[in-house]
Amino acid sequence: MGMKFCPIASGSSGNCIYIGTNNTHILIDAGLSGVQIQKRLSDLEVDSSIIDAIFITHEHSDHISGAGILSRKFNIPIFTTEKTWEYIERHKAIGKVSDDNRRYIYAGENCIINDMSIKAFNIPHDAADPVGYTVAAFGHKIAVATDLGFITDTIKESVANCSAILIESNYDIEMLENGRYPRDLKNRIKSKKGHLSNCGAGQFLTEIMSEELKHIFLGHLSEENNLPLVALDTVTSALETAGAFDMYSFRLCLAERRSISEMCILS
Repeated sequence: MGMKFCPIASGSSGNCIYIGTNNTHILIDAGLSGVQIQKRLSDLEVDSSIIDAIFITHEHSDHISGAGILSRKFNIPIFTTEKTWEYIERHKAIGKVSDDNRRYIYAGENCIINDMSIKAFNIPHDAADPVGYTVAAFGHKIAVATDLGFITDTIKESVANCSAILIESNYDIEMLENGRYPRDLKNRIKSKKGHLSNCGAGQFLTEIMSEELKHIFLGHLSEENNLPLVALDTVTSALETAGAFDMYSFRLCLAERRSISEMCILS
């Protein structure tokens, strides 16, 4: 028995992560079209009809756009915080979801689905009530932490001793400053309710490295203000400077669309 972890989309155009065991299958976020999510799950040899739940981090469209159609088509419950649900319903963001499939999750409390324990934790971002998630099963813990204005003690405590983590590495500071975005948008991205830079991701990882952490995925890269190799090089440099590669054995890669051969398997 073990856990499978595969980001099937991560970035400003859409976010969706698959986590599964032999008995349980969930998505964290569903920010692509329903058709695209079904196709990408099929590429992983996962039938969309077996998804047990969708957990939403926050209400921005790149995290929720396919959630409603999947819920209606396959009768899948959607979990998120009360304030996020209020925003989604007030703005009719994903269409109608049945009362049975409208579920709440509360930061710090475990949500048990079959053999998985899912726990939300508060994150700083410009949304109604954004959260990250940890998912635990069979002695392993996976963390998904994106859309982070800055790293709080709560985030550090929540992701400690993970086996795998998807961490935001959204922008390169120089590319953002020299790019075409207006100043107010640049300031929003850099703010304490914005996004985490490559440097910020690298620093954070040096602080949470442990023997347990074997798989690191850099995610939610900006298409405008970042490049995959820049993100990897910046984070690699931070980890090298901290001596992490000498002390620990782990894999560092990008959380762009993964194939079945690249699925992270924790056994």
